[in-house]
Amino acid sequence: MTSPPPKDPLHGITLKAIVEALVAHYGWERLGRLIPIRCFQSDPSVESSLKFLRKTPWAREKVESLYVAKVAPKPAAKPDQH
Repeated sequence: MTSPPPKDPLHGITLKAIVEALVAHYGWERLGRLIPIRCFQSDPSVESSLKFLRKTPWAREKVESLYVAKVAPKPAAKPDQH
């Protein structure tokens, strides 16, 4: 029997992977409009963003929420069990 997948959609995903996925999906310019923080708007880089997000819980929450809502892979539908 296999164990059910974790309920946390961010389980096993690093903050770096989240930022890189958002940048790949939106680009820095659009990401800076969606989440208006300086590390996304002024000379953005993954490293500077990680530094800021690790120290700023409210900004990290916004980034994680956007990732879960728009970029994260959706879980596969469970087949009907009869």
